[in-house]
Amino acid sequence: MHDETRIRDFDIWLLLIALSISALGILEIYSATRNNALAGMHWRQLGWVALGVVCMLVLARIDYHAILDQAPVLYLAGLVALVAVLLVGHVRFGARRWLSVGPVFLQVSELVKLIIIITLARFFSEVRSDRLSLGDMIKAAVLTGIPLGLILLQPDLGTALVLVPVLGVGAFLAGIQWKHAAAIGLVSVLLLPAGWLVLKPYQKERIQTFLNPEENPRGPGYQVLQSKIAVGSGGFLGKGIGKGSQNQLGFVPVRWSDFILAALAEELGFAGVFVTLILYGALLICLVRNAQSASDRAGMFVVMGVAAVLGFHVLVNVAMVIGYMPVTGIPLPLMSYGGSATVLMFMALGLVMNVRMRRFVN
Repeated sequence: MHDETRIRDFDIWLLLIALSISALGILEIYSATRNNALAGMHWRQLGWVALGVVCMLVLARIDYHAILDQAPVLYLAGLVALVAVLLVGHVRFGARRWLSVGPVFLQVSELVKLIIIITLARFFSEVRSDRLSLGDMIKAAVLTGIPLGLILLQPDLGTALVLVPVLGVGAFLAGIQWKHAAAIGLVSVLLLPAGWLVLKPYQKERIQTFLNPEENPRGPGYQVLQSKIAVGSGGFLGKGIGKGSQNQLGFVPVRWSDFILAALAEELGFAGVFVTLILYGALLICLVRNAQSASDRAGMFVVMGVAAVLGFHVLVNVAMVIGYMPVTGIPLPLMSYGGSATVLMFMALGLVMNVRMRRFVN
C-alpha cells in the first residue's frame, strides 16, 4: 500500500474524537488531584495518551491479516501471562492484577481484551456458513471462558465481564441461531445462584449495596451516594473546574479513575456530561462505519469487537456512577487514569484504523 493511500484512508475523525475524550479526562484528573499528594497525575496520563497514539499509529501500519495469523500464539501468550499474574503478580487493593515490567506495572487483563478480539475475529471469520453451529458456539465460548476464568481468579469481575459482549457481538454477526441463543440465556439464568456462591464477600456486598445504598451510607454505600451527590450538585453548567466541593474535598472516591464522570458532572454539569456522551456516541458511530466498510469478514469482526468493548465500558461506567449498576471497577475508556487501559484502548483503535486503511484491498 502506497503512503499516499495510507494518508488518504486515515480516519482523522476517529483520532480527533479519541483525543478530545482524552483531553477531558486529563483536565478532570488535574482538577481531582491538584490539591493532594497525587498532584501531577495528569502529566503521567498525558504521557500514556502520547504513548497510546504512537502505538496506535504503529499498529495501523501492520496488515491486520498478519496479526490475525498470529492469533493462536497471541492467545497462548495471553494465557501464560494471566497464569503468571496469579503466581507472581503485584497486589494492589486486595487484587493480584499486575505484572512488573521494569518500572512499569502492566495490567495483563487489558492486553487480553485485545487478544480475545483478535482471536474471536479470526475464529468467526473462518466459519464457512451463514449460521453458527452449536459446536462452533461451544468452541468460541471455551476460547473466551478460559481467560475469563483466569481473570475472575485475580479477582477482577468487571474486566472478566467485558469479554462477554465481545463473544456476544461476534456470535450475533456470525449468525447464531435463536434456539442456541435462548438455550445459552436459560443456562446463564440457571447458573446465577452458582455464580453468587463463587463471588468474593466484597463483590456480594457491592451487589447488595447497589440495591439499597442508603442502608449503609458510611460503609459500602458511600461510593455510590457520594457519586450521586456530585452528579446532582453540578446542575446544568457545573461549578467550574477546580470548584466542585465533592471533587476537591475528596468525598468522591477514585474520582480520577472509576468515578471520573461524577467529578466531571459536578464541575462541568449536565452540559459537560452531554458533550462527553456525544463524543463517545460519535466514536461508536465511527467504529460501526469502519466495520461496514471493511474489505472482509475478519476486519468487520475486529472492528465490532472493539466497539463491543468500548460500548460496554461506557454503558456500565455511566450506570455505575449514577447508581443504576453495582460498582464493578470498570473505568471510562480514554478518560479514566490508567496506563495499561489507555495505551491498550488506543492500540484497539489502531486495529480499527488498520482495517479502514485496507478497506479497498482484496
